[in-house]
Amino acid sequence: MSVSQCPRRIAFVTTVLEVGGAERNLTKLALGLDRRQFQPEVYALGPRPAEPRAELVRQLEREGVPTHFIGVRSNSQILTAISRLAGMLRRQQPHWMQSFLFHANTVGTLAARRAGVPHRVMGVRVADPSRWRARVERRLARRADAVVCVSQSVAEHCRRRGYDADKLHVIPNGYDIEHFAAARPIAMPRFGFGADRRVLTFVGRLDRQKGLDWFLPLLPRIFEQAPDVDFLIVGDGPERGDLEHRVKAAGVSHRVVFAGWQPDVLAILAASLALVLPSRWEGMPNVVAEAMGVGLPVICSRADGVEQLLGPLAERQVATFGEADAFVRLITAIVCDDSLRRELGAANRQRLAERFSLRAFLMWEWDRSLIGLSVMDKIHNAWFQSV
Repeated sequence: MSVSQCPRRIAFVTTVLEVGGAERNLTKLALGLDRRQFQPEVYALGPRPAEPRAELVRQLEREGVPTHFIGVRSNSQILTAISRLAGMLRRQQPHWMQSFLFHANTVGTLAARRAGVPHRVMGVRVADPSRWRARVERRLARRADAVVCVSQSVAEHCRRRGYDADKLHVIPNGYDIEHFAAARPIAMPRFGFGADRRVLTFVGRLDRQKGLDWFLPLLPRIFEQAPDVDFLIVGDGPERGDLEHRVKAAGVSHRVVFAGWQPDVLAILAASLALVLPSRWEGMPNVVAEAMGVGLPVICSRADGVEQLLGPLAERQVATFGEADAFVRLITAIVCDDSLRRELGAANRQRLAERFSLRAFLMWEWDRSLIGLSVMDKIHNAWFQSV
């Protein structure tokens, strides 16, 4: 029976289905795969997100992709999650299960094995320094057919942590360049900034990974050299209270705005001077690609995946985390030079379009892989035999 006569059923498993980098890429993949060849369904361990954070759910449902919510809310319910997901997978009988993020890798791999799913693929999206998580995922990887890494640096991280190198495959994110180019700048006074102010922007979860606890004390030095510049923080997380205290202690509360979660990140980036992302570690940060896509310079720490996105452009946009003087010099050089900002922004957009288009992600990295023309031939040849 041909592939076109019998689409292969695919189960995508994620921790939650709110708007986030991994979740966006899962959604793009589920929506972009050729329905003549693949029949996707999406499973989230958490409950259905409330509005306005259900954007991805609406996209999937609008295009006829079934979505399922297991409804667990804490780590104490992990056995419940495995049992419920296994039951759902038995009903779907997928040929392949692909999981995204740590909790989904844990529950998805064990549930898929229990349900008899023939092929299991884990997704590792960050070079997480946690040793206990690495031990868990390394053991899970023994039960998986492949481990998809979002960047070469994440794959190297997995190799160092003892993963089976033969199972590691690098598939970078892909991006809708036209969607980015269509972004229109938001009015920054909406966040309380004066009409004559210029704004640097951070976008991300407010936790230790993102490095704001280290970066915020540098703001007085930056503001001294750029007196017309303010700082916008978009996102929420467990460290928000501590970060607000650090801003107050630095004496710059009047020039920093905590905006919380926002639905229109592209419009915010399009209105910004540059993106600032001082992370301790990353995988392949989507927000850097989003900034590149709207033609913005980025100011990042030398985290995993960032240099793969930027390539040779990283030399003028990346500094080492913890090197305060280098970070301040980098930011002030970009903020104070209009022509440099325009040059970097245009070059960033061009690189993203040439190297990380959504079409390349879907039609080359995934579709070609899944029909047996790339690195996962053994898995996909087995699929053909089972169809």
